[in-house]
Amino acid sequence: MKNTIAFTVLAALTTFSLAHADDTATPAELAKAQQLASTECVACHGADGNSIAPNFPNLAGQQPEYVTKQLMNFKSGARTNPIMQGIVASTNLTPDDMTGLGVYFSQQTLKPGAAKDKTLADAGEKIFKGGDAATGTPACAACHGPTGAGIPSEFPRLAGQHQAYIYTQLNNFRVGDRTNDGGKMMEVIAARLTDQEMKAVSEYVSGLH
Repeated sequence: MKNTIAFTVLAALTTFSLAHADDTATPAELAKAQQLASTECVACHGADGNSIAPNFPNLAGQQPEYVTKQLMNFKSGARTNPIMQGIVASTNLTPDDMTGLGVYFSQQTLKPGAAKDKTLADAGEKIFKGGDAATGTPACAACHGPTGAGIPSEFPRLAGQHQAYIYTQLNNFRVGDRTNDGGKMMEVIAARLTDQEMKAVSEYVSGLH
């Protein structure tokens, strides 16, 4: 079973990449991104990327390539969400706009969160750091880092994300409602998690800094 875990992590590292866009932006692109954040993104994600509700993800401090990739996926239909697809279409975002937004939000400071259920968070910590050999589930830290900060250009930041949002995305991967992960990595991993384990992992990462 350990070989299964190692293979899954290796496959993740070799087949999944967020590097679909340059992680640099010109001053003009950043200025436009700030304007877009203040007019189009603010209602759900906050102008500085700290969202106002747990069902909307924090974007502050996120890997720039990840934000850009998700916007591109919403535009192409690779990732579906009525709200985001509508916004991307109505604002007619260009590739430069999406790159600019990724860089802009990555430069914002994420407000620290805190896990609310210590027992649940402790259970999630075990999975996050050590995985589950019995089910062949790799440790989340293998790809997202020991502190959940993510790996630039490769894996998104999870630390400080809303528990409700993380849980929803894990469940979406599990049931096939979200399929824009490289090599179906997250779909495979989420399918190995029980509902309680997804809640536990989500609770734990919400308190990471």
